[in-house]
Amino acid sequence: MSLVAHTELPTFRRLREEGQEILSVERARHQDIREMHIGLLNMMPDSALEATERQFFRLVGAANPIVQFHMHPFTIEGIQRSEQAQNHIDRYYETFGQIKRDGLDGLIVSGANVTHPHLPEEAFWQPLTEVFDWAKQNVTSILCSCLATHALFQYCHGVERTHLGFKRWGVYSHRVVERRHPLVADINTRFDVPHSRYNEIFREDMEAAGLKVLVESEEAGVHLAVSPDLFRVVYFQGHPEYDTISLLKEYKREVMRHYYGEREDYPPFPEHYFNLDVGGVLNEYGQHLRSARRLGKTPPEFPEEEVIRHLDNTWRDTAKAVFNNWLGCIYQVTDQDRRKPFMDHIDPDNPLGLRI
Repeated sequence: MSLVAHTELPTFRRLREEGQEILSVERARHQDIREMHIGLLNMMPDSALEATERQFFRLVGAANPIVQFHMHPFTIEGIQRSEQAQNHIDRYYETFGQIKRDGLDGLIVSGANVTHPHLPEEAFWQPLTEVFDWAKQNVTSILCSCLATHALFQYCHGVERTHLGFKRWGVYSHRVVERRHPLVADINTRFDVPHSRYNEIFREDMEAAGLKVLVESEEAGVHLAVSPDLFRVVYFQGHPEYDTISLLKEYKREVMRHYYGEREDYPPFPEHYFNLDVGGVLNEYGQHLRSARRLGKTPPEFPEEEVIRHLDNTWRDTAKAVFNNWLGCIYQVTDQDRRKPFMDHIDPDNPLGLRI
């Protein structure tokens, strides 16, 4: 149905300006429609904090179930914040204490930037595992994105992700490999997903831990898998939430890192993302930028608007369909009291009745 703007979070205004239906609290009160409460643990760095809100809110708000969605963003300790980002969090985000007190029907956990070779060395590891421990007992389903997938898999199964030795970066073709699962019901059997990561959990590691792989790519590996109970944890290694320009922003950031000497090599293009016209424009820009770097001149203006005109989004419709299926499955089994993860007759170890 619709997102309910139950706070003054600017993301609601931005999504309304995009044309998405956003209900006021007053209007929501006059609708005899069930509420669902979805948490967003947002661990992204300051530069992507609000964009990540919009991306996940947009996917939830596009779902079809006849439900009013209340979104509850929160974050954890151990992530460095600027004063501006911390003010945003203090004003618009809930605390984990509030989340635990009031409960959630579903929880989305974003990716994060890391600074150590092993995830348990990160300052946010202990706070993150506390959220995992609570959610596994009290939330109907947890949906993990990229790094969150790697962290929860390691925490639950003791298997560390593998560094690829390069960055898996681009938009890759995927296919559904288990069509009977309701998360992938009635979606395209082949579709694209963006990836942006240096690490991977391989299919054989997932299957050894009892996970069920639903979607994978010949180039990019597993994208979508579920926990052994087939629903309580949903693992994404890709980024179906990405905007059309997300990879462009990452590419621009890496280009400027090269200019300022933060990386020695000039970044390659994200794979299968730019067409030949864009490639020509960016190759020419790269020549001018490298020349400016050598001569100590100001970098030329990045041709962002020219590039954006040529970018295609080949993943959003399928991403919306998968989120719609996820939320619909939660709706079928969660209790109306959001502090209880399931209705009384639901088996927590087989919530969708899929295991034989």
